[in-house]
Amino acid sequence: MDADVIVIGAGIVGSACAHELARAGLDVLVLDDRRGGATAAGMGHLVVMDDNPAELALSRHSLAIWRQWADAMAADCAWHPCGTLWLAANDEEMTAAHEKQERLRAHDVGCDLIDAPTLQAWEPALRPGLCGALHVPGDSVVYAPNAARWLLAQHPKQIRVQHAEVLGIDGSRVRLAGNNWLGANAVLLANGIHATQLCPELPIRPKKGHLLITDRYPGQVRHQLVELGYVTSAHHCTGPSVAFNLQPRPTGQLLIGSSRQFDDSAPEVDAEMLAQMLERALSYMPALADLNAIRCWTGLRAATPDSLPLLGPHPQRAGLWLAVGHEGLGVTTAPASARLLAAQITGHRAELDPAPYLPQRFEMAA
Repeated sequence: MDADVIVIGAGIVGSACAHELARAGLDVLVLDDRRGGATAAGMGHLVVMDDNPAELALSRHSLAIWRQWADAMAADCAWHPCGTLWLAANDEEMTAAHEKQERLRAHDVGCDLIDAPTLQAWEPALRPGLCGALHVPGDSVVYAPNAARWLLAQHPKQIRVQHAEVLGIDGSRVRLAGNNWLGANAVLLANGIHATQLCPELPIRPKKGHLLITDRYPGQVRHQLVELGYVTSAHHCTGPSVAFNLQPRPTGQLLIGSSRQFDDSAPEVDAEMLAQMLERALSYMPALADLNAIRCWTGLRAATPDSLPLLGPHPQRAGLWLAVGHEGLGVTTAPASARLLAAQITGHRAELDPAPYLPQRFEMAA
């Protein structure tokens, strides 16, 4: 055996899984081909989402773990507890903010409604006329690539990281380029959208997204700003969509999203989609037009049909475990996902009910 568990993928989900498995006393080998994925391309927002009870449970539990990690994380992980303002553009969205507040408070997530004058005082760059917002102070942001590296470095005697291209999986064995084989008691697939190259039967599809970052403008924005229509855009639209999502980075830069295009794997920036995304952002914050943008890029989210990740044993492949399909919440939900996987692999009781996330909820013919 080359390890107790082989983890394929060193993004935030794979790294968190390796960290939790090592914490449970297992010897872990992490294989990564350095192609990059959603971890390097995403916003790194840590936000409690409540589109359904399972999403709320996973994200809420994950943020509690992130807060436990925060004091120990390296400075370059750029942890920033900026909180989130869910913006209500009209009375209907203000009603939605009330409903969101009730759901979050029912699960002990601290949040408060603020009125229009308070919102304008807190974020004066926003356009006048918004009705108010829901403030969730416990949300944060982090620089996910460095957080992933930090997690892997916490257990130097139990976690080994190897640059390797995995070409195939056979139970608890993996075949590398050059036809070399490695074996373990279990193999954990945690490489996001690339997982379908090794397991084409997985029910995940790409959702392409665009991001743009500005030059440094310290103090321009204090909170992560998200329109309440973001949830509809993120999970319920079946075609291309955009929504206003703006994040202040600790550097003083502003990170602007978000867009979604289904089944488009091209890495190139789509000028029309980027323009729509920026037009949406300008409609909420006109002052953005006076700022300098320094880079824009795209990334691919791995989405499942029900927008919940696949966390557990592959229903048809003995020895293979899955931690994929996190869509745009991989950074947020990596900690709780990892604890669920580690508990299942080691035979311990999980802190959350694993049933909503088990891969067996979908039919897969290996």
